[in-house]
Amino acid sequence: MDSIDEILGELPLPPYVTAEDITFAVKAITVHVSEQWPEGPRCRNDRASHPCRLHRWGRRVLDQRGLTDRQIRRLIAEQNVSQP
Repeated sequence: MDSIDEILGELPLPPYVTAEDITFAVKAITVHVSEQWPEGPRCRNDRASHPCRLHRWGRRVLDQRGLTDRQIRRLIAEQNVSQP
């Protein structure tokens, strides 16, 4: 975890997960993907250690919703197809 993560802590989860939260969570996971750097995996978007805060938040939202890994992969694939 980066020092900024230690200071800021985790992003709070919504009290209940809506369809809009799922959309935001999938977007967070697809934008904040891992990229290999000499010092190890970093977030492609913000260069923080991967998984970064937003990637972790997105994953926690989807986990809270009860989605399986297979369902999450399908949502990510659909997101990637719909991007121009």
